[in-house]
Amino acid sequence: MPKDRAPTIAHYQVPATVSATELLDRGSDRQFRGLVQDLLTVARRLEMARDYFGRLINVTGPQYHLLMTVAQLQGAQGVSVGTVAQAMHVSSAFVTAETGKLSGLGVLRKRPNPQDRRGALLSLTQGGRSKMDRIIPEIRAVNDLFFGRLDAHSFSDLCASAAALVHGSQEAMRHTQRTEEGAS
Repeated sequence: MPKDRAPTIAHYQVPATVSATELLDRGSDRQFRGLVQDLLTVARRLEMARDYFGRLINVTGPQYHLLMTVAQLQGAQGVSVGTVAQAMHVSSAFVTAETGKLSGLGVLRKRPNPQDRRGALLSLTQGGRSKMDRIIPEIRAVNDLFFGRLDAHSFSDLCASAAALVHGSQEAMRHTQRTEEGAS
């Protein structure tokens, strides 16, 4: 090949990555791919905010998330490990491991469940409540900036869409797990 000519690179058109017609725009998945990129960006930024809130109270981001979930669900009696795991979409083993660490830090109380002695009820200690109360103004400021561009209708639609995506993602993860198990 002469030195003055660049090699010709064949044009590659990525096939559509979805087949559901509701996700295609005139047969193109370009809008869908943009949505995936935006969701990945939002997910990363939500994790960054979660980690930031954790640092403010000297815990990890996932531990902050667990504390906030317990705070929201504990009521007067406390909340079960299983309920927290279900709300966070994580395993009970993860919640149990992290609650042990948080109990050691004095921010979470773990006591036997009087209705089921095999289980435990979780609640924030007074120290845990104080830490959460101290950072609520910062959480509010970040959340207002993060989500403040949504109006009430958009917010409602986003909540419904996110719930649908959680369900769909669960099905997708089961599919990938079955596929990987079949390949081994």
